[in-house]
Amino acid sequence: VDNLSSPTPPDEIIAMTPAGKSFDQREAHNLAQARHLIFICGHYEGIDQRVLDHLATRELSIGDYILTGGELPAMAVADAVIRLLPGVLGNEQSLEMESFAEGMLEHPQYTRPAEFRGLKVPDILLS
Repeated sequence: VDNLSSPTPPDEIIAMTPAGKSFDQREAHNLAQARHLIFICGHYEGIDQRVLDHLATRELSIGDYILTGGELPAMAVADAVIRLLPGVLGNEQSLEMESFAEGMLEHPQYTRPAEFRGLKVPDILLS
């Protein structure tokens, strides 16, 4: 971590732990403002408490379940944050129109074909 902190110190050193603060879209927007993030990922039994107490600036969790390591949660957080950065998405307006943009989930989505395995798109959407 010391080598990763030079020459630019990180804005956050995030430990992925089951006991951390629940990660959500609001937190993704907060982290997207940072210029330099470091993720610490434990394996099986977790991370040495001294690292959590003296090195990590915060702990994050992606849910109340146990995985074999913190790598997958770190990738999920990184993906949610990176897609908020300017130029990452092909259409910047999609950020404004997506689920959670106003704290609510989107309506159900339907695509082509109009009928799939006997299941039809609602008629109102075909008019």
